[in-house]
Amino acid sequence: MASLKEVRNRITSVNSTQQITKAMKMVAAAKLRRAQDAILQMRPYARKLSEMLATVSAAAETAADSPFKQVRTVEKVLIVTVTSDRGLCGAFNTNVIKAAVALIQEKYPTQAAKGNVEILALGKKGGEAFARRGYQVNTKFMDVYTRLSFGVVKEAAESIMTDFQEGKYDAVEIVFNEFKNVATQIINTTQFLPIVADEEALKKMPTSKVDYIFEPSEEQIVQDLIPKTLKIQLYRAVLESNASEHGARMTAMDKATENAQELIKALRLEYNRSRQAAITKEILEIVGGAEALSQG
Repeated sequence: MASLKEVRNRITSVNSTQQITKAMKMVAAAKLRRAQDAILQMRPYARKLSEMLATVSAAAETAADSPFKQVRTVEKVLIVTVTSDRGLCGAFNTNVIKAAVALIQEKYPTQAAKGNVEILALGKKGGEAFARRGYQVNTKFMDVYTRLSFGVVKEAAESIMTDFQEGKYDAVEIVFNEFKNVATQIINTTQFLPIVADEEALKKMPTSKVDYIFEPSEEQIVQDLIPKTLKIQLYRAVLESNASEHGARMTAMDKATENAQELIKALRLEYNRSRQAAITKEILEIVGGAEALSQG
């Protein structure tokens, strides 16, 4: 049985840890509100932009000529992983890393064997994890969360789009956590490039032919709309991940606080038992000494 001093020290230590987890939970909750507002405002815009692109692409013959729709033999692949910069958020980062590894093993095993799979890490945890696994990691935009804004994500999207156009990559995939609620994040794997038709969106489109009037021109609209949609798509993925991270951290810190409270209760019970045992031992020693004196 541990000594009273050891148990007291453990109780003090767990109490300190509990105060930290409580503070982290409160900070995560405050950040979550802002992040949740941002993604809820972004979703309708991103959804409408995608619908508009599907509609225009269906009507415009030049849409098929877009360099971002060119399907090539897949030799070189870029996997964009959206993780966090910090830990203490449960399985948030681990789930993205596992999903990306599974995607590579199942969909691109031949390319991976040739060393033609590269990781673009948005967030330090993903970059560090894949570097340890021996993957080629592009860390140019790894610090995206230190200055999170559309401008920063736009740079990353433009870099990816340029590399795809120049043939550096034949396929680009994004792996991120999609925010559902505070306690639930859904792993989402999306093909970023080349652009593929959304079958569900096409089914919902009217079957009757519509005579569109394009201004300034059909080609110009498609050329402007596709890159903008891609940038918004990546920005949405980052915002989804940002909200998911704070939700996961808030949940993890709440559980940690509860576990600390349970541990404190157990330690206090152990402390009281040890203290009682020590008192009982002292009483027995006193009684034994008294009996020895009386007999002597």
